[in-house]
Amino acid sequence: MKTLTRNLDLEYTGKLLSYEEIKKRFSDTETWGLLACLDLHHCNPETIRSPEAVREYVNRLCDLIKMKKFGECTVVHFGEDERVSGLSMTQLIETSLISGHFANQTNAAYIDIFSCALYNPYEAAEFSRHFFSASDYNLYIHFRK
Repeated sequence: MKTLTRNLDLEYTGKLLSYEEIKKRFSDTETWGLLACLDLHHCNPETIRSPEAVREYVNRLCDLIKMKKFGECTVVHFGEDERVSGLSMTQLIETSLISGHFANQTNAAYIDIFSCALYNPYEAAEFSRHFFSASDYNLYIHFRK
C-alpha cells in the first residue's frame, strides 16, 4: 500500500509536519481552521455506492475526531456523466463541514474535512482508507487563516 501525504505549505516548511507539529502550529498561530483533503483510490465499490455505508462512515468519523454533528448527513446520487456519477455527502458539524464525493467509474472517494477545532488528519485518513478498503490515498493538509 502506498500513501502520499503533503502539507499544502510543504514548500515553505521543507518537511512533512507531524501531528505534534500540527497541534503546535494550530495553537501558536492565527489559524482559523484545519482542512484535510483526502483522495482515496480503488475503494470497495459496494461501500462507496451505499448511502447507508456512507452515513455510517460519517457517524464513526465524527466520533473518532470528536466532532459534533449538526443535523443529519445528506447523501444523494447524481451525475449524468458516467465520469463523475456517484454519491455525494455533506455533514454539517458544529465547527464547520465534512463533505465527500464517491466516483463510481474509478471507485475513488474525495473527502474534505474542515474544522476550526483541532483534529488529527492522519488518523482520519487512515480510518477512511480502512473503512472504504482503499488501496492507497493522497492527503493534503492546509491551515486556513
